[in-house]
Amino acid sequence: MNRTAIPFGSPLYVMLKPVGSRCNLACRYCYYLDKTRHEKMTDELLDTFIRQYLEAQTQSEVLFTWHGGEPLLRPISFYQKALQIQQRYAHGRTIDNCLQTNGTLITKEWCQFFYDNRFLIGISIDGPQDLHDAYRQSPRQQSSWQQVMHAIELLNQYDVMWNAMATVNHLTADVPQRFYHFFREIGCQFLQFTPVVERHQGQVADYSVSPRQWGNFLCGVYDEWARKDIGEVYVQLFDATLANWVGEAPGLCSMSPMCGRCAAMESNGDVYSCDHFVYPEYLLGNIRTSTLVSMLYGERQQQFGRNKSETLSRQCRECPYLFACHGECPRNRFVNDCYGEPRHNYLCDGYRRFFEHVAADMDFMKCELEVGRAPANLMLYKRESRKK
Repeated sequence: MNRTAIPFGSPLYVMLKPVGSRCNLACRYCYYLDKTRHEKMTDELLDTFIRQYLEAQTQSEVLFTWHGGEPLLRPISFYQKALQIQQRYAHGRTIDNCLQTNGTLITKEWCQFFYDNRFLIGISIDGPQDLHDAYRQSPRQQSSWQQVMHAIELLNQYDVMWNAMATVNHLTADVPQRFYHFFREIGCQFLQFTPVVERHQGQVADYSVSPRQWGNFLCGVYDEWARKDIGEVYVQLFDATLANWVGEAPGLCSMSPMCGRCAAMESNGDVYSCDHFVYPEYLLGNIRTSTLVSMLYGERQQQFGRNKSETLSRQCRECPYLFACHGECPRNRFVNDCYGEPRHNYLCDGYRRFFEHVAADMDFMKCELEVGRAPANLMLYKRESRKK
């Protein structure tokens, strides 16, 4: 058995949910909708978390990630207090903050605060209005797109760093070029794609992306990106793929060889192995009675991390592209593989199509990096190849 563990001192991240699952939208595909944790985080608990989180780190740079629900349901004063506590326990470390939001509550005041304190903002937006509003609506089924677009305009006006976080469902997956061009048109330089794969009573929800759609989508977007945007637009999944191709850490947990480096803490202090596994069997403890160090480096979390590689299906273990995705996220491992073994990844066929599609390009960019040249040279190579 492979007993590889997270080395003590490796960067660990905890998504903090200061409002629990409370949100002002009701996105149909939200995997957090079935959670009812709305407890308000106390100042005492905030102080305890920040102190312990900093104590658990050995790096000189530390990243705090504020998540939800919708974290902007807490006022600016809450985050001002958090910054003060961070500095109290920083002891010379450089601290950065990232906040992930649906954008509908962003105002000029928020933007000034983000700019003054160097926050990186992740904005959830699912493309053009018809695609975005199909599932990202208010509880009264009202549009949220105009509010999100206004938020992006404000972020740009105040020079706030932001990236787009887009989900890929059964609608958006069928229009990859249109989807990607939208983000280019709004000036997005950093883009994250998350496939929507949700189940209800054991059945894949109708709004989920299918494996075939996922593969077609990735290939369609990649072709647009590789034609003229390498080095200008950073697509997280493409960057992670290249990283795995050259043997570097991918920076994306779903594409990493093991899990367990990104936990989640609820507003009541409960700490879970992962944001996608906020269920009783993955509860590591409560920060009021256990330390983050003991929970994040403890055997239960170590085993959670090892399970990603130890529970791979036979088809995964034999796949020539295992190095590129490592079986992807375990939450999507609920189908049988070609040998009839369980725990195979639902999206496998899509990823395999994508890797086959980009293999030659990845080999080219890998060679460029090995000789100290820019991967963006691929664009020139493609243009010259088309002339022949």
